[in-house]
Amino acid sequence: MVMIDQYILGGFVASLFGFVLLYNLRRKMKKNEGSKLVLKDQCIKTSNDGIHLPAVDVGRTDVIIVGAGVAGAALAYTLGKEGRRVHVIERDLTEPDRIVGELLQPGGYLKLIELGLEDCLQDIDAQRVFGYALYMDGRNTKLSYPLEKFNSDVSGRSFHNGRFVQRMREKAATLPNVRLEQGTVTSLLEEEGTIKGVQYKTRNGEEMTASAPLTIVCDGCFSNLRRSLCTPKVDVPSCFVGLVLENCDLPFANHGHVVLADPSPILFYPISSSEVRCLVDVPGQKVPSIANGEMATYLKTVVAPQIPSQLYDAFIAAIDKGNIKTMPNRSMPANPHPTPGAILMGDAFNMRHPLTGGGMTVALSDIVVIRNLLRPIHDLNDAATLSKYLESFYTLRKPVASTINTLAGALYKVFCASPDQARKEMREACFDYLSLGGIFSNGPVSLLSGLNPRPLSLVLHFFAVAVYGIGRLFLPFPTPKRIWLGARLLSGASGIIFPIMNAEGFRQMFFPATVPAYYRSPPAN
Repeated sequence: MVMIDQYILGGFVASLFGFVLLYNLRRKMKKNEGSKLVLKDQCIKTSNDGIHLPAVDVGRTDVIIVGAGVAGAALAYTLGKEGRRVHVIERDLTEPDRIVGELLQPGGYLKLIELGLEDCLQDIDAQRVFGYALYMDGRNTKLSYPLEKFNSDVSGRSFHNGRFVQRMREKAATLPNVRLEQGTVTSLLEEEGTIKGVQYKTRNGEEMTASAPLTIVCDGCFSNLRRSLCTPKVDVPSCFVGLVLENCDLPFANHGHVVLADPSPILFYPISSSEVRCLVDVPGQKVPSIANGEMATYLKTVVAPQIPSQLYDAFIAAIDKGNIKTMPNRSMPANPHPTPGAILMGDAFNMRHPLTGGGMTVALSDIVVIRNLLRPIHDLNDAATLSKYLESFYTLRKPVASTINTLAGALYKVFCASPDQARKEMREACFDYLSLGGIFSNGPVSLLSGLNPRPLSLVLHFFAVAVYGIGRLFLPFPTPKRIWLGARLLSGASGIIFPIMNAEGFRQMFFPATVPAYYRSPPAN
């Protein structure tokens, strides 16, 4: 008897859930003596006559935040509003120019409202987004966000990332207890296993230290500090090639557009009233050269023929204009080392493929969790006790974060073209399943949008897609070849989602209440 592979048993069990779902759905810093400098993954012990640097605001800062991107700026305002004395150190306080972090899902917008930051989307020409249009092989289907139960203002938002970040920085800076400073943090200051603050260079090149009882590292996907606080396992499955299409109308207004192209997806969404962002996914870590014209040729010959005809002329014009940017797409499951005096957040801590635009939703959700955990604590100086208490953060964030992370990784693999016939069938089944409408589209879209981030719902819908694909293969009647292909499809689906969930942590993802840290009480002040 030939074994299909190691995932088939798990896939069979999960498929039973899928059958049940289909059946039911169809029916209805301070510098001290003898301190350590933690630089990336190195510890350097200094002597009494060692490094002596000027200290900033000694004893006057509650929290140091490293980085003022989406996560850092939102966190600074949130903690400042709670009365914390916050010192933010950001490498570059000028307006960022990025090709990602431009689409905020409705679930993320609700978190933005909860944090009191929704006005940061005003006056930046942000566009409302009501769902997605999915294209494959000349067919298309519209997937709307299930927003019927929410206020009319609730929807997704898309915008220039830099404008949004600057608005949040400006709002944080209006608080008298929040200080934003431009500087490059080079290391964390550690004493006897506790992080006491940071060492950094000011914009003038002066070496300084800053101390606080809590340091929160939010220095982004290229973080040089994360190795001190977690075990990073960074995967780079692909790169995005970014273009801006000007003065063109999307086929479905106020919708993101996903083209299931060969070899991988192409995204379109509005970022202003006159601009559309295009992101072309290129598998692997190498992209055609922009400098020698290979990229332009690739985009015109391979990509352009696959995009909606309404966007073709604007796409070619954007290529000819030449403002082409690239960025590696990183994914990294959260694997923290609980460290007294410090915590990781944002892309420095946890990343997922940006196909689904879930990064900002996860970051804002994490900020709500950490705010609520810190709210009853007035004194942050007992680092060991605080660290023990904040271990609950890693469990409380899991249901939301792991659902969005798993969906992003799984959808990317399903949406990519493959020569394997079972993978082709899974891709077709996914498109047709979403095209059924009703709960078949509302369920997955509510997961993607962050409106219903439930891990069990994700698993059920994922295997419902696999079961749907198998059922189509068995019509009009099963043959040995079709049965074998169906088994491979189920095995392939299991091989996609189970490793991602394993990396996220099955227990924390599905049974967070069984983790002891879930019940941690705030330390007595």
